[in-house]
Amino acid sequence: MSTSHVSSLRSPLVDGVAGYSQVTRDVCDPVEARPTRAWYAAFACAVTALGVGGVCAFHQIWTGIGAWGLNKTVGWSWDITNFVFWVGIGHAGTLISAILFLFRQKWRTSINRSAEAMTIFAVMCAGIYPLIHMGRPWLAYWVMPYPNPMGPLWVNFRSPLLWDVFAISTYFTISATFWFIGLIPDLATLRDRVKDPFRKRLFALASLGWDGSHRTWQHYETVYLLLAGLATPLVFSVHTIVSFDFATSVIPGWHTTIFPPYFVCGAIFSGFAMVLTLMIIARKVMNFEGYITLRHIDAMCKVILLTSMIVGAAYGTELLTAYYSANQYERFAFANRMRGPFAPFYWTLVFCNVLVPQFFWSERLRRDVRVVFGLSLLINVGMWMERFVIITTSLHRDYLPSSWTGYSPTYVEIGEFVGSFGLFFTCFLLFCRFLPMIAVSEVKGVLHYARPGEGDAHGA
Repeated sequence: MSTSHVSSLRSPLVDGVAGYSQVTRDVCDPVEARPTRAWYAAFACAVTALGVGGVCAFHQIWTGIGAWGLNKTVGWSWDITNFVFWVGIGHAGTLISAILFLFRQKWRTSINRSAEAMTIFAVMCAGIYPLIHMGRPWLAYWVMPYPNPMGPLWVNFRSPLLWDVFAISTYFTISATFWFIGLIPDLATLRDRVKDPFRKRLFALASLGWDGSHRTWQHYETVYLLLAGLATPLVFSVHTIVSFDFATSVIPGWHTTIFPPYFVCGAIFSGFAMVLTLMIIARKVMNFEGYITLRHIDAMCKVILLTSMIVGAAYGTELLTAYYSANQYERFAFANRMRGPFAPFYWTLVFCNVLVPQFFWSERLRRDVRVVFGLSLLINVGMWMERFVIITTSLHRDYLPSSWTGYSPTYVEIGEFVGSFGLFFTCFLLFCRFLPMIAVSEVKGVLHYARPGEGDAHGA
C-alpha cells in the first residue's frame, strides 16, 4: 500500500517498541508480576495517611463540626476548599478521555487510562467533605429525591449545595462507566494471559464475554463514542455548578458571573498539573518511558500554559470589576486579599498559577522532566491556595468590624486533608497493581503513527 500520507516530520507517539506483542507484555507484566518493595512502601504510606484521615473524620463526626476551626464569621474554609480542589483535580481525566478523543488527538492514548482512574479517585475524595460536613452522614440519603414517608419534608432544590450532589454523582457515574468500558478489551487480554484460576474467572466476568470479533469491536467503538459525547458536557457543567456555591451568594468577592468559566479553566489547569505529576512518577517507576514520552509531557504543558493565561486573565478581571463597580465592600474584599492577614497566600497563588507556567514557553523546559515535575507541584500548591483565598478571605472580614476574626485549621482538618491524599494514592496504587495503566488496544492503534515506511499494513 502507499505510504505517501505518512509524515516523517512528526515524532512517533510510542518510542522503542518493536511490535504489538511487546505492548501487551510491557503493560500486562506489571499486573501479573509480584509487587515490588517500592510499591509496598508507597502503599503502606498511603494506607497510613488514610488511617489518620479516618480517625480524624470519626472524631469530627463523634464530636461535631466544632472540632474544625470554624467560627460564626468563617463558616467555610478547609472543608469546602478541599472539596473544590479535588473536584478540579478530577477534570483533566474526562477532558483527556472524552474531548480529546472526539477531536481525534492521538497523543492521549498513553495517558487516558490513568487520567480516567485519577478522575474517579479524585471525585471520591471530593465526596467525603460534603458527607462529613452534614454532621450526620448516616442521613446522607435524605438529599436524594426518592419516594419517602416524610410527607412535605423535602430538600431545597434551589440550593446550590444540592446541585453539587446531583452534579458530582452524575459526574462520578459517567466517568466510572466510561473508564470501565475502555477497560473491557484489556480485561479480556488479562483473562487470556493469567494462570491463576480465581483471577481468570474474575477477569472473565469483568470482560463481559469479549471475543474480539469485528462485530464486538464495532459495538464497542459506537458505545465508546456515545459515552465520550455524553461525558463532554460534564467537563463544563460540573465545575460550573460547583462555582454556583459562591456565585449565587451575596458575599463580596463571590457574587460574580465570571466564576463558571473561571472555575472550569482552573479545574482543567489543576487537573493537568496533577496528571503530569503522577505520569512523570509512573513512567519512571513502571518503566513506561517508551509509552509516556516527552511528546505527551510537552502537549500537556501547552494545555497548562493556555489555561494558566485564562486563569490569570480571570484574576485581573476580578480586580477590574471590583474597582469599576465603585462598591466599597467589593473593593475592600479584594484589597484585603492583597494586603490583609492572608496576603502571603494570595501572592503565592499568583506566583504559582500565573508566573510559574510561563516557563512552559520554552520547549527545552517543557521536555525537561525534572523541571516539569517541580513546576507541576508548584501549580498544585497554587491552585489549592486559590480556593482557600477565595473562600476564607471573603468571609473573615465581615461587614461589621466587630465580627472580624481570624482562622486557623485544627489538627482534625489537617488530618482529614492528609487522609484524602491517603485515599487518593491508596486507590491509585491498587489501580496500578491490579489493572493495566495504559490502554493496550489504543496504544496499538498508534504504534506506527508517523513512522515512514510503516503505513496502513500495520493498522492505524
